[in-house]
Amino acid sequence: MDIHYTERQNQFRDQVRAFLASELPADIAAKGQLGKRLSKADMERWHRILASQGWLASSWPVELGGTGWDAIEKHIFDEECAAAGAPRVVPFGVNMVAPVIIKFGTPQQQAYYLPRILSGEDWWCQGYSEPGAGSDLASLKTRAVREGDHYIVNGQKTWTTLGQYANKIFCLVRTDAQAQQQRGISFLLIDMTTPGISVRPIITLDGEHEVNEVFFDNVKVPVENLVGEENQGWTCAKYLLTHERTGLAGIGASKAALRQLKAIAGQEQCGGKPLLDDPLFRAQVADLEMQLRAIEISTLRICAAASGGGVPGTESSILKVKGTEIRQAITHLLRKAIGPYALPLLDEEMELGHSGEPLHADYAAPLAGDYFNMRKLSIFGGSNEIQKNIVSKMILEL
Repeated sequence: MDIHYTERQNQFRDQVRAFLASELPADIAAKGQLGKRLSKADMERWHRILASQGWLASSWPVELGGTGWDAIEKHIFDEECAAAGAPRVVPFGVNMVAPVIIKFGTPQQQAYYLPRILSGEDWWCQGYSEPGAGSDLASLKTRAVREGDHYIVNGQKTWTTLGQYANKIFCLVRTDAQAQQQRGISFLLIDMTTPGISVRPIITLDGEHEVNEVFFDNVKVPVENLVGEENQGWTCAKYLLTHERTGLAGIGASKAALRQLKAIAGQEQCGGKPLLDDPLFRAQVADLEMQLRAIEISTLRICAAASGGGVPGTESSILKVKGTEIRQAITHLLRKAIGPYALPLLDEEMELGHSGEPLHADYAAPLAGDYFNMRKLSIFGGSNEIQKNIVSKMILEL
């Protein structure tokens, strides 16, 4: 593919920039640029703005409410949003369960769920990981036993991101305990208000409530909420994970973070020389920038090859591994560049309206949280070690 943007693509970039300049709320942009805490209302507000513009569902078919963008336009949009401080679209409904419903769901499921995802009426969360079944997802234990026109679900999910806000959860459940692991799993859509579901927060090292445990105690789920065939949910799971892993490369976010790193390291340090004047540190930054440029080109090439309606294959594992390693490396250098300001943050400093005496510079206040949070990137979506095994088996044929 041609790695240079066409005139039409550059015009599209200008259109995106104009949209962000006029429609991205200033308070939300400030939170994004300074790394402050986003509220549920903030995320819902941005969701509605994008939906109103028709720019929410970039991976959906146009006839179902999608944008009709190709892979390059999606990349440009994500890059410009990251540069402007726009929040990431909460992915669980729009970019994860929706593609599965579009690919494997019944017409009735599509007609019911897709409009509710676009409108924001439903907030979805993901029920994949369990205690003892994370990267080895096929060993999951949550059971769904069919009784008449319902499944009875019992078990536990964990690391459920933003589950405290969700009214829907898509789950992998075991429907045949005797079958080979992958063949005994089904994909269910479950209403979080159903009796028997409880959510318990997990407070992470940075003090944030982002993830949760979800418990199912004799939860009744209509059989009509099964997506695809019973015991064939692993096919849905793999399809969803290719979308998730490709997005985890986070090119736009990494480019924005790299610009921040250069700005900080280019400042004089306590009256001395800028850190970028140090040859070793400058070489580390340059090496990261070259790696980021290389994976950006690879992302465009891989996504463009799949733009005919398919999804990235095993290559998504490569993007996931390298993209997450780069994002972690950038936060590591940011922490070094900020030095003593990279202290554990105070909870109130995560709020945009905090007016007390700051203990950190604005650019440093969220760094402790960012640094800790980025450690998870090499684990979720399938650990990087698992992705390397997939690459060695499927591409290198080792």
